[in-house]
Amino acid sequence: MLDKRIKPSFIVKYLDQYVIGQDEAKKILAVAVYSHYKKLEKSQKDAVEIAKSNVLLIGPSGTGKTLLCETLAKILGVPFVTADATSLAQTKFVNEEIEAILQRLVDKADGSIARAQLGIVFIDEIDKLKAPAGETRSTSGESVQHSLLKIMEGYPAKLASKEYVDTTNILFICGGAFVGLENIMAKTHGYGFISTTNDDNQNILDRLNTRVKPTDLFEFGLIPEFTGRLPIIANFQTLTKKMLVRIMTEPKNSIYNQFREIFKNEGVELTIEPKVFEQISDIAMEYKTGARSLRGIFEELINPLLYMVPDDSTIEKVVITSLFTDARIIRKSAAA
Repeated sequence: MLDKRIKPSFIVKYLDQYVIGQDEAKKILAVAVYSHYKKLEKSQKDAVEIAKSNVLLIGPSGTGKTLLCETLAKILGVPFVTADATSLAQTKFVNEEIEAILQRLVDKADGSIARAQLGIVFIDEIDKLKAPAGETRSTSGESVQHSLLKIMEGYPAKLASKEYVDTTNILFICGGAFVGLENIMAKTHGYGFISTTNDDNQNILDRLNTRVKPTDLFEFGLIPEFTGRLPIIANFQTLTKKMLVRIMTEPKNSIYNQFREIFKNEGVELTIEPKVFEQISDIAMEYKTGARSLRGIFEELINPLLYMVPDDSTIEKVVITSLFTDARIIRKSAAA
């Protein structure tokens, strides 16, 4: 099922080309998906049912959770769809919405039920299913959790086309910001009751102390049965200014590379000096939306130039030295 080259280290190296930072989360996710598809290979050969380990991604908005999952699906060559838990909680027909998600997975698999049954579903904003402050439990949120439980653990879902999709081998990855979870963890963490010696590995104890426990998620507002279906948890770190600069410039498909290609197609070289990316990052940090605001700010800078360039064949190069000054236009020499 998996390409022989695809091992956790190979997955992480591939992800590094497209996703900046989040090194620990990349490793956890790489091992999770590798193990998942290896288990499927083994169970097909040995006819032994092996339990599935779905994944929970915890981290602020705009830190790359969706991008990481999309890139993973490309590496593995499996169908991939995203869904929004908030939308599920706002509808009266949750089961129909869930079936629509699975139908999109079949569509991504070019209509192949067999391929869809080996795909990945990413459900974002899962933390929005918690109870609002002051309430014991959100009825709609809890009902959505119960509905998701069925497909996450595996059952034959009937589509509108009357076909059935068995969700047993579909990998479900859930994500959310979980604002306030760190306060719960601060109260509940610390394995002080474990007696240790100098020979014990402190790194392992430190990892246990920083790990999100099921009880933390219960207190946050997720039901025990739901958290039990998400045994693997990866934490995403808040993006720093330096990381935002790297996101705009380093990945193969970075915003900078994309616009350089657009200008190149017009016969124009685009050069943006490092100071500009720092200025954009400063503004993005103020917005507090992670990497999501980068493209919008970048396009505000570039759009006036893209409006002008196609109409002026004398432009050879555009140099941007600051977000707050006009770009320098270099024209072709008359001899040329």
